[in-house]
Amino acid sequence: MLRRLTIRDFVIVDRLELEFGAGFGALTGETGAGKSILLDALGLALGGRAESAVVRRGRDKADIAAEFDPPSDPSVTAAFGAWMGEHELSIDDGVLILRRVVDTNGRSRAWINGTPVTLAQLREAGEWLADIHGQHAHHALLRGDAQRQLLDAHAGAGTLAAEVLACHREWQRIATLRRNAEQDSAASARERELLGWQLAELDELAFDPAEWGDINAEHGRLAHAASLMEGADETLTALGEGDYAVCAVLRHLDGRIAELADVDAGLADVRELLSSAAIQADEALHALRRYRERLDLDPQRLGEVERRIAAVMDVARKYRVAPEELPALAGQWRERSEMLEAQADPVRLAGAEAEARVAFDAAAARLSAARRPAAEALSREISEAMQTLAMEGGRFQVALEACEPGAHGVEQVEFRVAANAGQDLRSLAKVASGGELARIGLAIQVMTSRDSATPTLIFDEVDVGIGGRVAEIVGKLLHRLGRERQVLCVTHLPQVAACADWQWRIAKAEREGETLSEVRPLDSEARIEEIARMLGGVNITATTRQHAAEMLGLA
Repeated sequence: MLRRLTIRDFVIVDRLELEFGAGFGALTGETGAGKSILLDALGLALGGRAESAVVRRGRDKADIAAEFDPPSDPSVTAAFGAWMGEHELSIDDGVLILRRVVDTNGRSRAWINGTPVTLAQLREAGEWLADIHGQHAHHALLRGDAQRQLLDAHAGAGTLAAEVLACHREWQRIATLRRNAEQDSAASARERELLGWQLAELDELAFDPAEWGDINAEHGRLAHAASLMEGADETLTALGEGDYAVCAVLRHLDGRIAELADVDAGLADVRELLSSAAIQADEALHALRRYRERLDLDPQRLGEVERRIAAVMDVARKYRVAPEELPALAGQWRERSEMLEAQADPVRLAGAEAEARVAFDAAAARLSAARRPAAEALSREISEAMQTLAMEGGRFQVALEACEPGAHGVEQVEFRVAANAGQDLRSLAKVASGGELARIGLAIQVMTSRDSATPTLIFDEVDVGIGGRVAEIVGKLLHRLGRERQVLCVTHLPQVAACADWQWRIAKAEREGETLSEVRPLDSEARIEEIARMLGGVNITATTRQHAAEMLGLA
């Protein structure tokens, strides 16, 4: 669960360090005081989108850090630990700290327990720790894709849905190849023929990158054979021929110094150096003689080498690549040729298409089997919740209508509702009023949140559009959910706030000519004042306070 949230220079917050408790907590205050700003800051720490406008005026960066307990649910502990290990992250002293810094240019950096991470990694970690329901989340329930995703999540069928999507894509890919093979056989044949000629030309060339380096080196030697021979002969003469040849002179001097070294040991180092020089000069002389014996003018071989180089260069220029790239080009052509060959066989492709369809049908059947009981259970649970939300006699149904096989299976998911007794079930998007949609949406969010292993659930003014007895019921729903999870709720409704285990008041304050947001935990007496304010507005009477105290006592 969320333990601590530290905020620095975020919108109208200068410095806040908040410690959170377990259970159901309510965040209340006047409109515009900054209640949702706290949740926006937490959203950033969980990997939400960042903009430069979040940095407080006159500051160069906003800094948010959220401290969580690691997930304790046995169903996710191992998976989360594996995810942390996969990304080379560690849990220090049983604490997870997610930190986000945003500068005035909109750039941001992120850390998990002090280790720099990408925004995607921060977002993935956040999905294990907290789930934020925005104040307009119920409007997303009007979209068919959102309804389908919610049902699949409720059914624990996310992996199955992904499998169906992958199978459908593979089936459609092969079907497209089969159709192309039937329609474009002539064009495919011409391309295969051209590729065959090109590959035959490269095969005949038999180019080898290793040979290319050797043949260029050989060409350099053959092309400069005359100058190599002349230089070798000149050096041989200087080293080994005549009275003043270098080797003979060094041997003579070595012998002379040896005689002198017998008289004066101080010449021992000189003798050693001269002796080494004489030996190395002799070795150079012998090596150069062997090299010279192999060196000869060979115009015929030079011509062969030059013709080979010219052939390689002609082909490389023809296909506009460097000689070293010819093998890779041949590989690309072979791959394309093999693909065209495969595509040119409609019968074989039809067989592969049938196999892909069988795989899709099997995956879709498994997904349907998971959806049906989940749809029935969710329909029953939401219908029961509607009876307590001022929609007595109302019904809710997750309808599964058969459809043409598609990327999401073989049925369409549609939420249907009858808000009152005796009415027919119709699409949620067509019949629900704003207030009804808010109540149904809240019921769905609360019911489906029970299935989640996420330890912290956050509701941002999701009770908009309700009031009175319904608001009290919503508060009790959230309180009941708070027994299982940590629940945070931004609310304007006293009935909801009165059901909370703890309550904070967010207010604006002016300091040094600047308007800032501040948070104050409320004790029992302060909660009575805040609930009274929410009930009575500006003029709070003793009766209003008594009513507030009664609400808290009942809660």
